[in-house]
Amino acid sequence: MLSTTIEIEAGHGVAEAYVTRPDESAHPGVLLYIDAFGLRPRIYEMADRIAGWGFVVMAPNAFYRHGTVEDLAAQGDLGDPAYRDEFIAGAMGRVRSLGSGLATADVGEYVDRLLELPEVSGDGVGVTGYCTGSALALRTAGARPDQVKAAAGFHGGNLVTDAPDSPHLVAKNARARLYLGHADNDRSMPIEKIEILEKAFDAAGLLYTSEVYPDAPHGYTMSDMASYRADADQRHFDTLESLLRENLTP
Repeated sequence: MLSTTIEIEAGHGVAEAYVTRPDESAHPGVLLYIDAFGLRPRIYEMADRIAGWGFVVMAPNAFYRHGTVEDLAAQGDLGDPAYRDEFIAGAMGRVRSLGSGLATADVGEYVDRLLELPEVSGDGVGVTGYCTGSALALRTAGARPDQVKAAAGFHGGNLVTDAPDSPHLVAKNARARLYLGHADNDRSMPIEKIEILEKAFDAAGLLYTSEVYPDAPHGYTMSDMASYRADADQRHFDTLESLLRENLTP
């Protein structure tokens, strides 16, 4: 893979972003939104795998307001449940900040920067997000309906809130093909919230798929954590590849 780190002039500072592509040719762009644990080797590995399907993938540090990738990096083993809980307790302030209008202000900058990359072809992008990144994926699809052709979210949390700019409400403006792969028995996205989301999407006439991955806990795609489930992760990759190939023009 051909990979590098770039800087993006975002809404309130400079955000680092990992960019990866399979070769020197031009390919459609895909925006990858990180989970609460930030940019790290597992995210790079996932971005590289998606790029290998024939895409240019950009994964920004969505928490740039709180520090650089190095500043926010885990100092312990995320596979250790005790350390994971300790890390996430400190990260919740960063996660909550992405539930506000600040996130919507950023997503347009990310889309624009991705489309400006000389190795990106076409005028539309795909989006995929994980955990809190799923909410960003929905916000991006709703904020940039003319440019986002496909958007997916996996084990997303808090996609339905009481806020007027809840992710499920912002997404009603989308014209992208949407996919959501929910975690099973997820306290951050229980079945009653999934039903609210689906009713809102139905009312808006969105083209979407929303399904629960059985026996797959929150974080099921993250192989550096105890929540990882290999079968659910493979299902996620298979589904995402089909979504991107079907909706992004080479």
